[in-house]
Amino acid sequence: MDEKIQKVLARAGLASRREVERWIEQGRIRVNGKPARLGDRIGPRDRITLDGKGLTHLWQTPRVRVIAYHKPVGEVCTRKDPEGRPTIYDHLPPLPNGRWIGIGRLDLNTSGLLLLTTDGELANRLMHPSREVEREYAVRVLGEVRPEDLAALQEGVELEDGPARFERILDAGGSGSNHWYHVVLREGRNREVRRLWEALGYAVSRLIRVRYGNVELGRALRPGKWRELSPAEVAELRRLAGLPVEARPRRSSSPLKPRAAGGRRRSGRHRRA
Repeated sequence: MDEKIQKVLARAGLASRREVERWIEQGRIRVNGKPARLGDRIGPRDRITLDGKGLTHLWQTPRVRVIAYHKPVGEVCTRKDPEGRPTIYDHLPPLPNGRWIGIGRLDLNTSGLLLLTTDGELANRLMHPSREVEREYAVRVLGEVRPEDLAALQEGVELEDGPARFERILDAGGSGSNHWYHVVLREGRNREVRRLWEALGYAVSRLIRVRYGNVELGRALRPGKWRELSPAEVAELRRLAGLPVEARPRRSSSPLKPRAAGGRRRSGRHRRA
């Protein structure tokens, strides 16, 4: 049965659905010698090219791989940076076919957990707002936060691109003028955590993503390093994305709990970072 071209290419690990759609709009993809159009359906007998190069193995079902990467501050999430800054892709394991597709991004000054996969459909679904996949951050805020502002951050704050709020906020302690909180979002708008705090007049001095869905950063994964997710973790991610899984996965995450920045659970206060 023929399928939409963006779904086939995403499943083959070439890119996310959104990126494939951009390629189509840019005229980079051709089907049987003709420019592809959004909504085109293709089958195994069709000849597909990208930038003039034939695409093969589109109808095979490769093993889905997902890795967790600990992004340091100062790295960008693009494959090539015109300013020559280091990119996360400099540290990822090579793939014999396809390429790593990022599940969301982190800005230059944010560190922590990034998930990358070979399955563009999985990436697309996990990023889509309709799935409401939780993202948890450790955030260090300068100064004392008033209780009424904490309440407002959970009730909703008007930003330039619409209202936003944190699902949950946990006081994680601190010392001096710096205070740590753990916050949870169910969407991934650009710089949303920082913008929410800044809208109420607070400066964020450090921001670390410590969880995405069921996957936690953990204390063992050092900055600039990656680890391959277990089959159970991948199965749970597929469940969160609304994709079929072979067996019922074990939940590997827990509700928001106090822990030190970077994912280390402790019963005391944060050390100053």
